[in-house]
Amino acid sequence: MVPTPQRIREVAAEVVDPELPFLTLADLGVLREVAVDTAGRVSVTITPTYSGCPALVEMRAALRDALADAGCVSVEIRTVLSPAWTTDWISDRGRQALLTNGIAPPRAVGPAAREAARGGPVPLQLTPPPALVRCPQCASTNTEELSRFGATACRALRRCLDCREPFEQVKEI
Repeated sequence: MVPTPQRIREVAAEVVDPELPFLTLADLGVLREVAVDTAGRVSVTITPTYSGCPALVEMRAALRDALADAGCVSVEIRTVLSPAWTTDWISDRGRQALLTNGIAPPRAVGPAAREAARGGPVPLQLTPPPALVRCPQCASTNTEELSRFGATACRALRRCLDCREPFEQVKEI
């Protein structure tokens, strides 16, 4: 029996990220679109966090396997790089999951976030704003970056200067 379009979307949205298995691809903002045509062919569109993300092959395979297990016979996984993924696409639930698992979630940095924070036009900035990264253990913003790269290219290694605990941060893009 062919699953309903709603069930197909739910199955695709439940697939987890291979590098952050407590996050779904939907909560990470990687899952962009799930479409089902009248013949039952499924098309899933994803945008990786980085164009050379090594987890992309695993994401595609996990999506294909999950949809096949759900009864989908014809599945196309499309990868689109434009618009480029941004950390602003991480859902609130995804940000909470990162924090719960000891990884500092990224701040909202995109134009919509800046406009919402200021309530008006976005001023041009030639330098990045100072990073106030909150420690996932004690919530202090007195933290420092130890390495721009953590376990994966999209994470940085940081340390809290108050509780002294090291932690990872998903870098803002």
